[in-house]
Amino acid sequence: MNQSLLINALYCRNQSRPPVWFMRQAGRYLPEYRKIREKHSFLDMCHTPELAAQITKLPIDLIGFDAAIVFSDILVIPEALGLGLHFEESKGPIFERPLETVEDIHNLPRIRVNESLDYVAKTIKLLVQDLDVPLIGFSGAPFTLASYMIEGKTSRDFKKTKQWMVKQPDSFHLLLDKLTDLVIDYLNLQIDAGAHALQIFDSWAWILNDRFFEECSNFYLRKILANLKDRSIPVIFFCRGSSVFAPLIAQSAPNAISIDWNANLKALRAVLPSSIALQGNLDPDLFYAKPEILETHVNQLLKDMQGDKGYIFNLGHGIKPDTPVDAVKAVVSSVKMSPY
Repeated sequence: MNQSLLINALYCRNQSRPPVWFMRQAGRYLPEYRKIREKHSFLDMCHTPELAAQITKLPIDLIGFDAAIVFSDILVIPEALGLGLHFEESKGPIFERPLETVEDIHNLPRIRVNESLDYVAKTIKLLVQDLDVPLIGFSGAPFTLASYMIEGKTSRDFKKTKQWMVKQPDSFHLLLDKLTDLVIDYLNLQIDAGAHALQIFDSWAWILNDRFFEECSNFYLRKILANLKDRSIPVIFFCRGSSVFAPLIAQSAPNAISIDWNANLKALRAVLPSSIALQGNLDPDLFYAKPEILETHVNQLLKDMQGDKGYIFNLGHGIKPDTPVDAVKAVVSSVKMSPY
C-alpha cells in the first residue's frame, strides 16, 4: 500500500501533489451505491462488514481517490447505547428514546465498545487486506453525539441541547465525559483493527460561541488525543465552522484541521501553525456549476496551496446525494494532474 501522499501530508512532509479524498465519497451520488442500498437498510449496510467494506472501496475503484474512509456512521455509539436509532429517507437519523432527564444519563448502559462495535473493527480488518490506499477511521465527537441524543434528530436551532447545556451544565458535562470515554475506546478499537488515520467529526459545534466551544468541544478533543494508544496514527478534526474556530482547534494540536468552505484557505494557513495540516475546502455546491466555473475554483484552490507540504484536497463538507459523478471525477483528475 502506498501511504505516502495522505500520511505525509498529515505530517506536513508531502513533497508531491496534494492527496485528494472527499467526505461522504461512498454515498448516494454513486449509482453503484444506490443499487446496494435498494437491497439493504442503511444500518444493515453499516452492521455487515462485507457490505461496508464493499461500499468503502467503491469510490476508490470507480474514481481513484487517494484515501478511503470506512463506511459507517457517526451515530453508532448512541445506537449501541440503546436509544433506538433508525433512519428515515426524508428526515435522516431519528432516536426513538432521546435523553430528557438527568436520570436518563445515569441510566445509560455500560457497554464494551470492542463487543458492541466489533462489526466496525471487522470491516477495517477486511479493508486493510485489500486497499492500496490509506484507510481513515472516524468517530463523532462527544458534543455532536450528545446533541443528537438530546434532540432525537437533526435540529435547526438545537434548542434542547443548548438549554440543557446552560441550565444544567454539570449533567451536560457528565454526558460529555461518558461519551468521551466511549469515543476513546472506539478510536482505539479502529487503531487496533488497522486504520491508518482517524477523523473526528464535531458536526454541530458551529452552534457554540467561543467559550462554549472551548468547554464543550475543544476540551474533550484534547482528552481524546491524549488517550489514543498510538499517536503515530494521525488525527484530523472537522466541524462546521472550523474556519472560525481553527485557532482554538490548533491549540489542541490535532495533526490536521478540515476546513469548511467559508474561509480563504491561503489566508487561514498564514495564521495557523505550519505543523498542522489543512484539509479542504471546496464548496460541494460547485459540483453543480458549469465545468469551466468548477475548474476555475479548483485551480484557484490548488494555486493558493501549491507547495504546501501539509495540504489535503477535500470539500468544505460532504458530497450531496445528487452530485454529478462526472464532476467529481473531473475534480479528482485535476488534483492528480496539479503541479507541486
